Amino acid sequence: MTALATPRRSGWIPWVFVGGMLLVIAVNGVLIVLALTTFTGVTEGQAYDRGLAYNDVLAENARQAALGWQGEIRRAGDGSLAVAITDRDGRPVPGTLRGLLLRPLEGTTQPLVFTADGEGRFRAALPVPQPGQWEARLVMTGPAGREFDLRRRLVLP
Repeated sequence: MTALATPRRSGWIPWVFVGGMLLVIAVNGVLIVLALTTFTGVTEGQAYDRGLAYNDVLAENARQAALGWQGEIRRAGDGSLAVAITDRDGRPVPGTLRGLLLRPLEGTTQPLVFTADGEGRFRAALPVPQPGQWEARLVMTGPAGREFDLRRRLVLP
């Protein structure tokens, strides 16, 4: 008669499952830490509330379009920011200009001080501490106190 062989039991098999679970927990922990310590992706505060007021945004866009003003923003040869505002017929619009530069990635802002460079034309020094993408957010106050909002993305050296 043959003796029945006892099945071979390996003691390391349960530890493979334990090790696999510990690996999953460790990877998830690293991902949680990275998610909490890196850029959130939010560049606009109160985004939900602004979304609820979207009809106000549409009304403001219609008001801007009714003005018929056009804005041109460029980097001048001397390194300054040059802005020209014209009406529907291409004539310069007199007024005052104020604004800032915003770095969308970090939310860093740099105020801009504009000086008139002729009717409808303005210049400001560019105090850019970092090269890269910036957004010019400008507001032109023209005749009769009408305001024109001008935003442009710029890539600055």
